[in-house]
Amino acid sequence: MNPQKLIELKSRGKSIPGDALESFISAYVNGQINDNDMTPFLKAVHANGMMEDEIISLTRVMLNSGERIQFSGMNSYIADKHSTGGVGDKVSIILAPIMAAAGLAIPMLAGRSLGHTGGTIDKLETIPGFQTNLSIDEFKNIVKTQGLCIMGQTESICPADRKMYALRDVTGTIDSIPLICGSIMSKKIAEGIQGLVLDIKTGNGAFMKNINQASLLGQMLQKVGEAFGVKTDVIYSSMNQPLGQTAGMWCEIQESIEALKGHGSKDLMDLVFALGSKLLGQAGVTRQKTKAISIQENLIQTGKAYQKFEDMVINQGGKLSDNNLNQPQFQKTVLAGTSGFISTMDTLKIGWAGVELGCGRYNKNDILDPTAGIEFLVKIGDEVKVGEPIFRCFNSNENKLLSGVNHLRDSILISPEKIRHTLFFNA
Repeated sequence: MNPQKLIELKSRGKSIPGDALESFISAYVNGQINDNDMTPFLKAVHANGMMEDEIISLTRVMLNSGERIQFSGMNSYIADKHSTGGVGDKVSIILAPIMAAAGLAIPMLAGRSLGHTGGTIDKLETIPGFQTNLSIDEFKNIVKTQGLCIMGQTESICPADRKMYALRDVTGTIDSIPLICGSIMSKKIAEGIQGLVLDIKTGNGAFMKNINQASLLGQMLQKVGEAFGVKTDVIYSSMNQPLGQTAGMWCEIQESIEALKGHGSKDLMDLVFALGSKLLGQAGVTRQKTKAISIQENLIQTGKAYQKFEDMVINQGGKLSDNNLNQPQFQKTVLAGTSGFISTMDTLKIGWAGVELGCGRYNKNDILDPTAGIEFLVKIGDEVKVGEPIFRCFNSNENKLLSGVNHLRDSILISPEKIRHTLFFNA
């Protein structure tokens, strides 16, 4: 089947046979067809969706487009976590060391910023010397000996996804459930994991705007995971406000370090512990949530979780010794225009303000500013008085700073009545 016929088939809402899908995507990876051919395919999938068997076929094609990691002779339960993307979401940087300290093996392939959401790899690369571009053998060796490694997607793992992921960002097809499923699950299955926990974000700052959309995605991701023999749990969490106290680059590493030392904000740690409890259950450590949370709290209190983070940084060539690292040259606070309670945060607008500051990309070749970020001085439900600071913005480019601040001006609604923020949703 030639590309035009395949695209026409999907444009009419018809299913694409697995062998035709494989030929088409292989031709794209090999350069026989280009972005101009792939773009209408992505848009057709975005508009018309895919059947369950098509999504499994898409995942298999993307998975088989490259190398698969295999861990042999390991006694540890091998697992990972993935988030669908959020503002201020530094959970992976905190959760992975906790799970490694609990005895699990965590081989994590993480991503870069996508749209208005931050990327774990971008944040980790603000640590001087930290290497996210490792060979498969280096990655496997660190996981086997240390229990934890976080790196970027290599050229040899799911090359189909590497090319399609970059194109999705500029073609308005980020929020397609089939494309999200294929992208997430092909990479995760390629890690050689036994189990996976998924944090599906929903709300005004998420790609899935409501719980119905999020639930459809979560159920499909679970089905794909089970089709490939990976235990898959799902948690649905809110992106109606940013997560934690900061969103940005180095500032999120600093917040993660504080969290691993026992000083994490409640919303951030509630989510970390919920996801960690699922993985501890899968691993057979405990299925009791209160006990699982207690185990994680103990690993933080004893310093074992932070030690795992430090070990990971050292194993990947990084150094944390400089306390004056990534200091921003400029900062500005945004003040409350009226008194009352924070009732709404436009997390999408806040995310794009971060991109303006230098925390994300409009184009895939944009250079990020490691000093850039936003500190959230208030969250939903907090009381403020007129003239009090609600955001602190910082970076090392004054023009971008002013642009970021302008993006934030109408991102918060202050009301007379106190509103309660809900972190978790039931599907």
